[in-house]
Amino acid sequence: MSGTILITGANRGIGLELVRQYAEADWRVYAGCRQPETALGLNRMAAESGGKISVHPMDVTNAAHIGAMQAVLGQTPLDILLNNAGTYGQDDADFGNTDVDRWLETFRINTIAPMKLMEALVENVAASERRIMATMSSKMGSMADNGSGGCYVYRSSKAAVNAVMKSTSVDLQKRGIIALMLHPGWVKTDMGGPNAEITTEESVARLRGILGRVTLDDSGKFFDIDGTLIPW
Repeated sequence: MSGTILITGANRGIGLELVRQYAEADWRVYAGCRQPETALGLNRMAAESGGKISVHPMDVTNAAHIGAMQAVLGQTPLDILLNNAGTYGQDDADFGNTDVDRWLETFRINTIAPMKLMEALVENVAASERRIMATMSSKMGSMADNGSGGCYVYRSSKAAVNAVMKSTSVDLQKRGIIALMLHPGWVKTDMGGPNAEITTEESVARLRGILGRVTLDDSGKFFDIDGTLIPW
């Protein structure tokens, strides 16, 4: 079963693998990344896709890029809007060592940008068959799961985007739009590192499985990679 999907942060890691697997499943993929001119693997994939994949400038904090994406889509129905772009921010954000500017920039990317993209493309999603808005979160945004402390910048940005998505699920429920959060697992990417538990291929296959079976009853939920729910 095919459809139409927009994926941000599509130039590497989980994003690039999402593009590959959805295109192989015969989906029309709009792939957004900050610097398309340097996204060699993504551009090669698009060139070989027979028109299934198109690459678009998408710095998610850039309002002009979001506006340009609106223009590209026009009235095209969008089955899935997948907010995948994100940043870890300050990797040494320990107590007593938090940088305000880097913290605010992380919030702009991880928390505010998904909201602005959803606001911009809500009509496209509402016009589709599946009507899914999903954001890549993390277990590190779960307060119930936090037993190690630290990581103030990343944790707080993901907890905040969970709140954004929960409110979105309530506000858009009457329009039949499913808004949810996904934890991709500990994945072998630049962010996850070489000692992570699963490959991007395994992560994306499971994420696609979740996105393929959710219903409106699942809106507002925070899914682990195995399909179970993560506590707030």
